[in-house]
Amino acid sequence: MDVALLTAFLAPFLPALLHAGQAVLDHAAVRGSAQAADFARGLWQRLHGRVAEQPAAEEAARKLGERPGSARRQRALAASLEALLADDDELAREVAALWEQANAAGVVVVAAGDRAIAVGCDVAGSAIVSGDNAAIEQ
Repeated sequence: MDVALLTAFLAPFLPALLHAGQAVLDHAAVRGSAQAADFARGLWQRLHGRVAEQPAAEEAARKLGERPGSARRQRALAASLEALLADDDELAREVAALWEQANAAGVVVVAAGDRAIAVGCDVAGSAIVSGDNAAIEQ
């Protein structure tokens, strides 16, 4: 299991998972995928207890929740999760199983790297640009 991809998947849901609760998570699901939000919720429910036990991991999650798009903050949480999973074989197996279910369901859509684009819903009629100095004309 690639913990960096897992972290990137969870990142957009963390503000709701950490602070605002179910109503915001439901709103995020409407904007994206209810199934993806359900998987994010399940993964975080399994991870959260162990994250809360580790001050560095909890801080990394909190900071990523404040700025989900930050690659640096995603790397910090991924490093913390990697350490937690390495120390707990049962947790690692459970999270890996949930992650495999999410992948099998087709809800894992992650853009990683500079100018990466991931599409997890209908973008018909949209212009997607991943470059500098691009001009779009109709």
